[in-house]
Amino acid sequence: MPDPLLVPQLRFRLVLGSAIAVGPGKADLLAAVGVTGSIAAAGRSMGMSYKRAWYLLDTMNRCFKEPLVQATKGGKGHGGARLTPMGERVLALYREIESRAATAVSAELTAFAGLVVEQSPEPRTEAVARLAGAEPI
Repeated sequence: MPDPLLVPQLRFRLVLGSAIAVGPGKADLLAAVGVTGSIAAAGRSMGMSYKRAWYLLDTMNRCFKEPLVQATKGGKGHGGARLTPMGERVLALYREIESRAATAVSAELTAFAGLVVEQSPEPRTEAVARLAGAEPI
């Protein structure tokens, strides 16, 4: 059975200069803020720190004409965060682009699936060590 992580899939990112304005992870983070009402809880639900979640949201806020997330200060139990109307619109547009793009290239993704390995390749460090005649790290 093929490794599910090796099934080819399309991943869309909107890039502005050197910043990724929104991509799969950032879209998931926006959705998590919408569900949890909290930057910290949204980050935790995705296995990231508050600082990392805040940084990603700040990057998104700076990439658009209006903020996508509005946070209120207050500490535990008093603060919170919510998607702004712009955040809701950006998330909906992003999900629509993902859906349409996946549909448009489904035949090509199926073709790619027949060209890739079914098991995860060994980590590069082990392959390099073996070629060099050394024991893997």
